Amino acid sequence: MKIFNVLHKCNGSKARTGIMELPHGPVHTPVFMPVGTCATVKAISKEDLEEIGFEIILANTYHLYLRPGADLIQEAGGLHGFTQFKKNFLTDSGGFQVFSLSSLRKINPDGVKFQSHIDGSYHMFTPENVVQTQAKLNSDIQMQLDVCSGWGVERKEAEHALKVTSEWTKRAIAEWNKQQENGYKGILFPIVQGNFFEDLRKQSAEFVTSLDTPGIAIGGLSVGEPSDKFSEFLKYTMQYLPEDKPIYVMGIGTPEYILEAVSDGVDMFDCVLPTRNARNGSYFTHDGPLSIKQERYKHDFSPIDKECNCKVCRTYSRSYLRHLFKEQEILSSMLATYHNLAFLHQMMNEIRFSIENDSFEEYKTKFLKRYRGQ
Repeated sequence: MKIFNVLHKCNGSKARTGIMELPHGPVHTPVFMPVGTCATVKAISKEDLEEIGFEIILANTYHLYLRPGADLIQEAGGLHGFTQFKKNFLTDSGGFQVFSLSSLRKINPDGVKFQSHIDGSYHMFTPENVVQTQAKLNSDIQMQLDVCSGWGVERKEAEHALKVTSEWTKRAIAEWNKQQENGYKGILFPIVQGNFFEDLRKQSAEFVTSLDTPGIAIGGLSVGEPSDKFSEFLKYTMQYLPEDKPIYVMGIGTPEYILEAVSDGVDMFDCVLPTRNARNGSYFTHDGPLSIKQERYKHDFSPIDKECNCKVCRTYSRSYLRHLFKEQEILSSMLATYHNLAFLHQMMNEIRFSIENDSFEEYKTKFLKRYRGQ
């Protein structure tokens, strides 16, 4: 199944533009995808997401399985009917919660038994029922259940995690094929793991490539490692992945990491950081992150970023936005979230333009020099 066409490869880098044809419309790449954990991107409406121009957002299988339940969402017409966001959804498998909620779960060959962080009840995730749940959600792209191991683990643990993930991959794909036969239109991405061991990364990348799925995800990065290790292992992994499939690096959402990934030929990224930072009063600007809580903005009636054309920057001053934050007004989170997502979306538009004009590396260098205050 082919869903991806490369439109242009940039001279002087591995950056490329492309287009994914998904059940709820095309997605232009490279693309940043906002995270809507509980079927909503926090502090922003679906109308605002559409206004900014997002073609795909995320939702979280683990959280939606617990509340309100996949059956209810299916009854509402899947995520698109439930939320009324009519463009594409990517759902993760719950695999990251296997990593982040490690105190509440136990892994065995069949799957993951976990204790709900909400009410303490016990549940079992298997590669098969996770695919079934995501099919009920009507995900346009779904992820396989995997085991993510963190930075600094021993090789033995990384080997075991990779072995389990690889076995689960085959089981997930078999179930996905069954769901396709039953009319499900979404696609599945297997996940590259292998921790920070080159031979394990190579083994995993070559294995998922051999499966010939519509796209591939890279997991197990941005899990606490130094930034130079992220760059090293992303670049190393990418050399073993096909050029005709969309490649998704999970969990990155800062300009530095996005630009690094685009340089290596990555097409898709997501992260909660832009919206989480917004709720904590941190705004993206071309001159680096701006912490609105600082006293120096009390009498500053200029916009957050004079070069940003989003409605927040066109309308509100730093002084007013600081006031909203200091008063803990709900509007503070709403406006900061809108700006940060609009800033990243505009950055992605600029990245695609620079690739099409074979000037991506020049754009990257200029952007980062200013962003880092150099």
